Amino acid sequence: MSDMITADLVDLDLSANTKDAAARALAERMVAKGRVTDLEGFLADVAAREAQMPTGLDGGIGIPHCRSEHVTEPTLAFGRSAAGIDFGAADGPADLIFLIAAPAGADDAHLTILSSLARQLMNTGFTDALRSVDDAAAAAGLIRGDEPPGGGPEDSVAAPAAASAGAATGSTAPGRDRPFRVVAVTSCPTGIAHTYMAAESLENAGREAGVEIVVETQGSAGFTRLDPAVIAAADGVILAHDVPVREKNRFAGKPTVDTGVKAAINRPAELITEVRAKAERGEVTAGSAASGGTPVERAGDGGEGYGTRLRTWLMSGVSYMVPFVAAGGLLIALGFAIGGYEINKAPSVMDHFVWTQADSWGALLFQIGGVAFGFLVPVLAGYIAYGMADRPGLVPGFVGGAISLTVNAGFLGGLAAGLIAGGVVIAIQKAPVPAALRGIMPVVVIPLISAAVVGFLMFVVIGKPIAEAQKGMTDWLNGLSGTNAVLLGALLGLMMCFDLGGPVNKVAYTFATAGIAVASPSDSAMKTMAAVMAAGMVPPLAMALATTVRGRLFNRTERENGKAAWVLGASFISEGAIPFAAADPLRVIPASMAGGAVTGALSMAFGATLRAPHGGIFVVPLIGNPLLYLVAVAAGVCVTAALVIVLKGLRGPVPGASGAPHGEGAAPAARAKEAVAA
Repeated sequence: MSDMITADLVDLDLSANTKDAAARALAERMVAKGRVTDLEGFLADVAAREAQMPTGLDGGIGIPHCRSEHVTEPTLAFGRSAAGIDFGAADGPADLIFLIAAPAGADDAHLTILSSLARQLMNTGFTDALRSVDDAAAAAGLIRGDEPPGGGPEDSVAAPAAASAGAATGSTAPGRDRPFRVVAVTSCPTGIAHTYMAAESLENAGREAGVEIVVETQGSAGFTRLDPAVIAAADGVILAHDVPVREKNRFAGKPTVDTGVKAAINRPAELITEVRAKAERGEVTAGSAASGGTPVERAGDGGEGYGTRLRTWLMSGVSYMVPFVAAGGLLIALGFAIGGYEINKAPSVMDHFVWTQADSWGALLFQIGGVAFGFLVPVLAGYIAYGMADRPGLVPGFVGGAISLTVNAGFLGGLAAGLIAGGVVIAIQKAPVPAALRGIMPVVVIPLISAAVVGFLMFVVIGKPIAEAQKGMTDWLNGLSGTNAVLLGALLGLMMCFDLGGPVNKVAYTFATAGIAVASPSDSAMKTMAAVMAAGMVPPLAMALATTVRGRLFNRTERENGKAAWVLGASFISEGAIPFAAADPLRVIPASMAGGAVTGALSMAFGATLRAPHGGIFVVPLIGNPLLYLVAVAAGVCVTAALVIVLKGLRGPVPGASGAPHGEGAAPAARAKEAVAA
């Protein structure tokens, strides 16, 4: 325990001027001590955690951290910068930098120590002492708790983090029979630092405000559930999290502030004031998702822009819809493959099914796929509403999506129905209600009112105009031919390769799948689906080819990713190229878009068609003009691979590419030269 940080892991004159350089300098000390086995692999994990949320905190603190398979034992490294380093904090650069490294399988005892350090960072006496210490060994001892600043042993890093997590704080406020009571949950993606700093910050703010506050920290060291009696007695709830709150339904029916974990660190007093105001107005959480992870557990931090939240809501609906698309589309495609292209005219298998006839099996698969496709628009609408308003949004969302199909408003109607349903539920939840009605709000009142409002709007107000717009878009698509079709293919190819599975990619994919999500899709719709899938296969296949042809331009980790990218690309999983794009976006993304545009345009020009919405090369037998289709894919792959090789070649070989991981054993000057070139 005592050697988690030693003098060798302390740099009181950290000369780095960027957060990446600071992380590298401190990580190199960990490598020298044998605590980290793969420098570049570990730094990639640190960067991935940093990409989730900046690790800078108000008060001049930076805490880059991660859990990594390249860490042999829990380790801290500390650096002090005279100039300050930007870690994304609102109040400016950080001069105290802690690099926290935890093994992928770290035990609870070690993680408890790390969480205690996080709590200590909220202690100004602790940070002031670190700024004044002039000896590396003394700094290490201070962090370990050998010399706790301004207090006894309870201030040391080795003190259990849970000591204060489960204790109620605060005093009786004047003019009240008892203080205002708050329960809170804090959690962050790694569960090591921000989780516990947020808890400490809320508890300190509660003491100052005369509020009783009990915090449940859902960190990597596990969590101790709040006593149900404490929750029942609470006047309000604060959920400060960047990952789904476990067992969130425990807090239903309470005034709730739902925000990001950094808000609890930086402005805890505001959160307490906000939850008190909600309690005074009678605003409560009508319902909550059951325990378990979902793509969207909350609508977003208050600081997020509307565009960011809208994208999150739409992606929630699309992410739930895609499995129905894949299952239904592949079943329909197999039905055609087995029973022929007249299978859509077969009678119901309930009336006619012969076990020994291939046509009957083809009809069975086709009709099951058709049923699955019937859920696409309701699921899309339902889970858009869920992304906005949580579980209460499901009923009006599904109802609105089903009505969209009834009035022939299709995919566009489903989008509108989901957004309207979520907005209606949010509006109802904000209305003050008597305490007697709170229990029936999530199961009776909200579903009744929201479904009625959404149904009225879809049937009477906006359903018909959207249906006309849907028809117009379909007629336009069906009328595309020649040059226009080629241009559409190029545009869809650019979109598929722009963000590799992100929102723009999903827009193009959803546009294509909506066209074939009918019993008898048009020829143009099937050409569009073929172009989209072909373009989506290009980036990972091209990265795999480039790492094979010119491996010296890639580090060892990238070459390993290249092997997996062969399979991912062949399976139409565009995300297989994300590791390459994240490491070198200015070269990889433009090259991928160029290849995707070529493939999309050629697929359209060749007249390739596709009934299946997924499957990659495994559904080639179901593709119209399969040989030319594969030529289109190969052309795009070659274009992207060639561009990546040329662009990376201008930079030169990656140091250490032929042996050690990138950066290991390379001279500092070589690494600096590479950084400038990148």
